[in-house]
Amino acid sequence: MSFLKDTLSIFKKNELLFLESYKEAEGVYTFLFEKEKDLTWKAGQHGLFSLTHKKIKNGTRPFSVASAPTEDVVKITTGISDKPSDFKKALLELEKGMKVNMSGPVGSFYLKDNRHSLLIAGGIGVTPFRAILKQLEAEGDGNEKQVKLLYLDSAKSYIYKDELDEMVHNNSIDVSYLESREELYQEIDKFITAYKNDGNYFIAGSKSMVDSITTHLKNHNISKRNIKKDAFWGIN
Repeated sequence: MSFLKDTLSIFKKNELLFLESYKEAEGVYTFLFEKEKDLTWKAGQHGLFSLTHKKIKNGTRPFSVASAPTEDVVKITTGISDKPSDFKKALLELEKGMKVNMSGPVGSFYLKDNRHSLLIAGGIGVTPFRAILKQLEAEGDGNEKQVKLLYLDSAKSYIYKDELDEMVHNNSIDVSYLESREELYQEIDKFITAYKNDGNYFIAGSKSMVDSITTHLKNHNISKRNIKKDAFWGIN
């Protein structure tokens, strides 16, 4: 029933008013939209965003909602290359007061129980985890969810780092900043040794990274039902 509800929400459409955008790091931008009063989601879900101010081919893209439902904005953060797609060009051209359409949010990429959870982020894949950790912070120290974020970024940009460091004050949240795949797999193996199939495993990043880590987990006898994936398809 939960799966059906998470899927059917794609038919919900909301018109969002654009507020502002800013550069998070080299080639990474955040866009903020006004949150409608009746709009809600589960931290970690994504929406389908459609541009309306300019006609372009493939004018709809999925983005993780990087803000928690307790915040008063809808935030998305995305990588934009030096030679962006028509969609990303149009995204950068948004001006205050313009509107976009959002379907959803949808997906099952969110915390469902109080088991220990390992969040594995590669680069821009940290966006859904910002929402998840922000929601845990809003729930307060009383929540029982023990969550560890492994944040791999070979460029050492670590977007949201200041915010994430603040969230660590919540005793249930731990964050490790990593620079290499070797470090990442060492930390993953520590968690597997400690919790095995009593833990949840969330992976967000490039498709190749998500696939590689999923294979690693399965090779260590982690059940498919304990693995949640969110693959990002590039920065164009």
